[in-house]
Amino acid sequence: MAGRRGRGGEATEDVEAVEAVLDGLYTTPPSGFVARREELAMAARTAGRTADARRIHGARRPTLAAWAANLLLRSRPEESHRFLELGQALRRAHRDLDPAAVRELSDQRRRIVAALTRRTADLALDAGQRLSAAVLTEVTATLQAVLADADAADRWATGRLDSALVPPSGFPAGAAPEAAVRHGPPHSRRTDPRRTHSPRTDSPRADELARRRRERLDRARAAADAAARERDERRAEHTDAEAAVQRARDDHGRARREAEDAEEALRRAQEALRSAAEDERRAEERYRATGDALARAERDARRADREAERLTPAPQDDRD
Repeated sequence: MAGRRGRGGEATEDVEAVEAVLDGLYTTPPSGFVARREELAMAARTAGRTADARRIHGARRPTLAAWAANLLLRSRPEESHRFLELGQALRRAHRDLDPAAVRELSDQRRRIVAALTRRTADLALDAGQRLSAAVLTEVTATLQAVLADADAADRWATGRLDSALVPPSGFPAGAAPEAAVRHGPPHSRRTDPRRTHSPRTDSPRADELARRRRERLDRARAAADAAARERDERRAEHTDAEAAVQRARDDHGRARREAEDAEEALRRAQEALRSAAEDERRAEERYRATGDALARAERDARRADREAERLTPAPQDDRD
């Protein structure tokens, strides 16, 4: 894989590591994709791998249908490999104008696409995501595109789709449309007597009109695809915003409860402060009162001592 070559002195194992990180990221449900992407980018940036961090940060969030298609590829690699081989065989049969092979492979295509769509719904449900009928329609379209178009097959095989794929109106240039193969080569259909009243389609003007219709159809489908991607992006952003609102409400409720607890603690502390100040005032009054009493007692004691000394008779001289 070209993406696994070292870049700007980065170690090869780092490049392989970031490829594995991106593979895992694209199986993350869209609702958690952005948060997980930023977490992984920050980890790479903290580790000094700035190029890897830029690659991770540049990963586009997949739509729900694209995520489900990625999940199918990662979760069922053998089935997915056989499905890719079916697409190769079907496209080859169309190129070779092999009607028998086209009929057989087309029957397999319808049966396998339906089965894999159901399998994708089950895998998504196991991952906690219920797919709506509209999303399952996009999954089916993606699988049909993988069978019909080699570029679409290559994109799906990476496991990193960010939007659903749109199947082409027919198989690639040079391939025979399925209905044409079933009914034989074009010249046999032009000589079919049942078609004698159908307008000819091989004139230059008819070819030009057909080309313009195809171009308009391709532009319309591209616009529809872009609009669908935009809608899914906005829907995913709305889902993320809704989750962010809920988290903010939870945080606000928790902060409000903590503030109420802090206010109650402050009220109790203020009451304790007032009580302690009152105790201090009373203690100081008692201290002053006992100090005054002590001073009086000391004065009385000194006076009593002096009076006792005064009344004590002087000692007699032995010569008397």
